[in-house]
Amino acid sequence: MSSFSDYLISHVIEQEVALFSASERLRAAVDSEALHDLRIAVRRLRSLLHPLQGMPGIDEVEASLGEVGRLSGPLRDLEVLLPVLTAEGLEHAADLRRPALTTGYVALLASPQWERLLRLLDGWPMLWRTADRHGVLDGLHAKVSKRLRKQWRVLLKALDDPAHDRHRLRLLIKRVRYALEAYPKESPLPRQVLGPLKTAQDALGVWHDYEQWLIRSERELDLMPLQPHWNARHDLAERDADEALEVLQKALRKV
Repeated sequence: MSSFSDYLISHVIEQEVALFSASERLRAAVDSEALHDLRIAVRRLRSLLHPLQGMPGIDEVEASLGEVGRLSGPLRDLEVLLPVLTAEGLEHAADLRRPALTTGYVALLASPQWERLLRLLDGWPMLWRTADRHGVLDGLHAKVSKRLRKQWRVLLKALDDPAHDRHRLRLLIKRVRYALEAYPKESPLPRQVLGPLKTAQDALGVWHDYEQWLIRSERELDLMPLQPHWNARHDLAERDADEALEVLQKALRKV
């Protein structure tokens, strides 16, 4: 087996272990970061596997990861919201929503999407080793390098668009950042770009939170009193995000 295939298998297993560890912490309700860590492991796996699209077992695993990501997203949004409501003096509003979070954890870990993902991840290494023995993975290293280069160009093109979609940029930045961490030798980007990528991702994350909370406040009447404050914070977060995106754009253009 090639060293590159060994590298891929070891990293998939590493993230699978992180995923399982986070799920057990979530099941035991032992800390508040379990769901966040689970979603980070999902994102890292998706970024690791995305450049391998079309190879044995990859598309199925990546699709399953996407399903778990979409299923867990609203739970994470609620998880982030609850301490904010408490800090704003809306303890009753937080208490009303807390049971939905607890039942949501249980539902996520009992879902067919979660069970399917675990099955696919468990069987993937053997499938990958078999494909490698039969020469199916020949030329994979060059293919990954080419696809990583394309990801970087897609992000830069999106940043250059004056009418860019911040939601899409947030997803593209995550993909490029985690891919750079997963493939430091294959990526066309230097490690120095990780700083601007992370800063832009964090800034867009804050903006995203206020976007989601304002949308929620339109349909949940007990949150309406927070709209003026959230609108002001949203505008500030939007400016901060745009500044971070400008810095990232300049860093990528230097590559």
